[in-house]
Amino acid sequence: MGSTPDTSDDYELLEARLKTLLPEKYRDSYEDVQPVSMGSAGLKYGRDGRVAWNEIWGSFCDLAMAGGPPHRGTLLEPAAKAEIHRDPERYEQVVEELCRGVEMVTGLAAEPSPVPGWIHVDCPSTSMTGWLARAITMENISAHVDGMVLHLPASPRFLLEKEIKNVVTSVAKTCHYWLSHTSLSQRRAVADLFKTMELESPLIQAPFTARDARTSAIKKLRDTIAGKIHSQAPLQATGHEYHGWLGVDCLNVRPAIWMMRIMVASNVLCRREGNLIYVPVNPSTDSNGHRVAGLLAHAYGLASAQKVI
Repeated sequence: MGSTPDTSDDYELLEARLKTLLPEKYRDSYEDVQPVSMGSAGLKYGRDGRVAWNEIWGSFCDLAMAGGPPHRGTLLEPAAKAEIHRDPERYEQVVEELCRGVEMVTGLAAEPSPVPGWIHVDCPSTSMTGWLARAITMENISAHVDGMVLHLPASPRFLLEKEIKNVVTSVAKTCHYWLSHTSLSQRRAVADLFKTMELESPLIQAPFTARDARTSAIKKLRDTIAGKIHSQAPLQATGHEYHGWLGVDCLNVRPAIWMMRIMVASNVLCRREGNLIYVPVNPSTDSNGHRVAGLLAHAYGLASAQKVI
């Protein structure tokens, strides 16, 4: 499908960036990927009675980044400080199992984070960390990138067969695609792309704070961004309120997937729940909401030009 002269160059640039980010197997077929789940693998246990995380998966669903089904239908968030304080012993147990599971499926070191509600994973390169944060966020698992450190959510309410498994599965899945479906030359291209995008404008992601921190500032900015989006494009802000996220109704799954990927190619973390896409609300990196709102309106314009909407 052709683009209008006003948008063709932008679309070609963003499509090239998307193809750089996607594992090679998707580069010429990502428009054909369907958001259909393969189903969930059951837990397996070792002789010590603990989950053998490294023996569970033989294959994985398509990446949400490529248009596959997100691992979760809704966002898995870190705990608020009050939740942790109510049950610190359970929180420590969850964190220990999350770190054990992540280390078993990736071989990477994982430790409790000094920020309540998170664990952190040490990656060998900033390109791997940045790619994993983008891919895991699109699986609807909270993730935050800070140099070579990847932060993942933890909470005393997480159950072994549900939320703990969600986190470990998302890491196993995305690491599998990064390590087994990208070549060394592609990883270098991803590193170069991240450097280029950072020079243009730093990555916008949800705030890396305890879930109950700076709530009033985030709510105020969320309302500001919603108003700016509505003034620039026929999009309605809606959906469940998450800490540091704003939901926007795209009316259909296809444009939601399409616009989500355009936002990520524009250096903004983004994820999808059904017809809704969620964009980050971060007073530190987008204080007036101008960049997120403008990029989303631009993504809508490109989708319209490409006959996606």
